[in-house]
Amino acid sequence: MNLLFSLSRAIDALVHTIGRAVIWLTLVVVLISAGNAVIRKAFHVSSNAWLEIQWYLFGAIFLLAAGYTFMKNEHVRVDIISQMMSKRTQILIEIFGVLFFMLPACLLMLDLSIPFFMQSFLTSEQSSNAGGLIRWPVKLLIPIGFFLLVLAGVSHLIKCAAFLAGRGPDPLAPAHGKTAEQLLAEEIANEARLKEMEQRTDK
Repeated sequence: MNLLFSLSRAIDALVHTIGRAVIWLTLVVVLISAGNAVIRKAFHVSSNAWLEIQWYLFGAIFLLAAGYTFMKNEHVRVDIISQMMSKRTQILIEIFGVLFFMLPACLLMLDLSIPFFMQSFLTSEQSSNAGGLIRWPVKLLIPIGFFLLVLAGVSHLIKCAAFLAGRGPDPLAPAHGKTAEQLLAEEIANEARLKEMEQRTDK
C-alpha cells in the first residue's frame, strides 16, 4: 500500500504541475485573441497562423487540464442518486465508473489518437489555410491529454481503495470544503437576495 501511495503522490504532483502551468495558457489565449482583433481592425492585417494558434492553445487547455480537473474533483457529475447512498457505496460506484467507463474510454482514445498523430508527424502535415501552422503538435495533445487523464484515474483508484481500507481520506470530498456547484448556487442565491433588497429599497 505504501508503494501505491507513493505512486499516487507522484502522479498527483505531475498532473498538478501541468495543470497549474496550463492555467496560464488561458491568459496567453486572451492576449493573442485581443491583439489579433485589434491589429485586424486597426491595420486591416490578419494572419491564419495567429488564428490557428488560438485554436491550438484552446485544445491544449482543454486536453492537458482534464486530468487536473479530475484530480481536483471539479469535473461535471450527475450523482443525484448516489448522494443519497452511504459513503462506502459512493466510493464503490466511483471505482466501478473509473474501471469500466473512464479508463476504457481513455485507453481507446489513446489507441486511436497515437496513429492519428504519427501519420501527421511522419507526413509533416500542414494546415490547408494559407500561412497556417503545422498540424502534428496539436494532434500530439490528444494522446498526451488522455494519458494524463489515465494517470489521474489510476491515482483516484488508489485513493478510493485506501479509503475503503480505512487508510485514507474521502477522495470525493472537495478540497475547499464545497463543490463548484454549491459555490455557484450560493452566488446565485446571494445575487437574488441583493436584487430583492434593491427592489424593496426602490419602493
